[in-house]
Amino acid sequence: MATDLFVGGGGPDYGEKQHLVLGYANRHGLIAGATGTGKTVTLQILAEGFSNAGVPVFMADVKGDLSGMAKAGSEASKLHGPFTERAAKIGFEDYAYQDFPVCFWDLFGGQGHPVRTTVAEMGPLLLARLLELSEAQEGILNIAFRLADEEGMPLLDLEDLRSMLVWLGENRTELSLRYGNISVASIGAIQRRLLVLENQGGTAFFGEPALDLNDMMRVDGAGRGQVNVLAADALMGAPRLYATFLLWLLSELFEELPEVGDPEKPKFVFFFDEAHLLFDDAPKALVDKVEQVARLIRSKGVGVYFVTQSPDDIPEDILGQLGNRVQHALRAFTARDQKALRLAAETYRENPAFDIETAIREVGVGEAVTSFLQKKGVPGMAERTLIRPPSSQLGPITPAERGGVMGASDLRGKYETRVDRRSAHEMLRERAEAAATAAEAAEREEEEMAAQEREYRSARRYTGTRVTRSTSGASTRRDRESPSFGEAMGKMVMKELTGTTGRRIVRGVLGGLFKAR
Repeated sequence: MATDLFVGGGGPDYGEKQHLVLGYANRHGLIAGATGTGKTVTLQILAEGFSNAGVPVFMADVKGDLSGMAKAGSEASKLHGPFTERAAKIGFEDYAYQDFPVCFWDLFGGQGHPVRTTVAEMGPLLLARLLELSEAQEGILNIAFRLADEEGMPLLDLEDLRSMLVWLGENRTELSLRYGNISVASIGAIQRRLLVLENQGGTAFFGEPALDLNDMMRVDGAGRGQVNVLAADALMGAPRLYATFLLWLLSELFEELPEVGDPEKPKFVFFFDEAHLLFDDAPKALVDKVEQVARLIRSKGVGVYFVTQSPDDIPEDILGQLGNRVQHALRAFTARDQKALRLAAETYRENPAFDIETAIREVGVGEAVTSFLQKKGVPGMAERTLIRPPSSQLGPITPAERGGVMGASDLRGKYETRVDRRSAHEMLRERAEAAATAAEAAEREEEEMAAQEREYRSARRYTGTRVTRSTSGASTRRDRESPSFGEAMGKMVMKELTGTTGRRIVRGVLGGLFKAR
């Protein structure tokens, strides 16, 4: 069994092998550097190493390049010569081309298996972040979730949430006494944000069948970990949806996986590309949650690797937990850039052979300043490292090749067909229909009683006497005038439903519900 991952060569002539120790890979990591400095290749070779060690990984393919992991590199490639030269220079003796067991995923279902979750599983905190709600609006969202739980109404998709918000608004007077003020304006604002989310394609993400995490945490027949690649090129058009989805997936791993302590190797490795999107304008409650997850999830055997341009994109409390570092070049053109450069240099263990700040500024493409945890979790000394070449294809595969991988997947068909089971929207519609039916029945009853009364009065006027009913008629009248207690209560309720108040209730339920559809 492999005990570490070969990352590249360090030292004066790049002949000193640099390894990421598998036993410390769940202590998280950082891959940083300016655009075009080699971050994607570093992500790719780390994913290859983890897969060969039997560790499943997840990563978002922001530029479309990572799909190449499904195909072996080729000697016919123009990069074959430079790659073999680099392998020889860093002592990568067993360098060879190979493909990897890739499984493609896509929130929109076009370039991979659809990925879904339910509104209930997302939860109000992440959903409020996704919708960019104010504090007051987030409070109303929490009330909607609470009521859905109390009423036994599953919130599965956005239609369920919309209907629940309408019901909340229709009953706001009674509910405000119990939960606090429920503003119609705030409900309307949430509905508008849901419309924006739908226009961004968010409707496809919420529903069933929901993602089973076990389908990502698999190994193939050769013992290699599955490489889960999320198609994120189109998703980046909705950056808030992208960041919220990745945070939801990380939270699901945290909540569902059992404690394993410090395993010999991770159970799963999660690469969070474009990590700055997670923290841009994030409320403190959300940052605190990410910090908590990052601190505790390592005991569940999950390693989290943030990929971003600058270390200062990551909050300091979270940055301090990232033990394995690969820092590609940073450019210091502005005062902010210079501050970020100093921050990056200060997080490394000093090496007397070179100045770290200068090295971070000067390293070339495919080279980085690295530091990996060593024995007892002590940070390794910083090294200028030439990153090893990838074994899989560098760059994207063709759409036909992607289709072939998807067609051969044993998950094909499991997620492709959407399921719409009975949930909050259907339950509220049934309530509205039942109320309408009861109101119609009560109205018919009232009309029948009015017709009988008119007939009696007409007959009395016709005979010219005060009472002209027979004994049997009198008996019938007494029976009608002396109903049972249950009959009396039933007629009273029906009469109320047909009155002004009753009609207003039914109209509110029906009108509000169907206008929101």
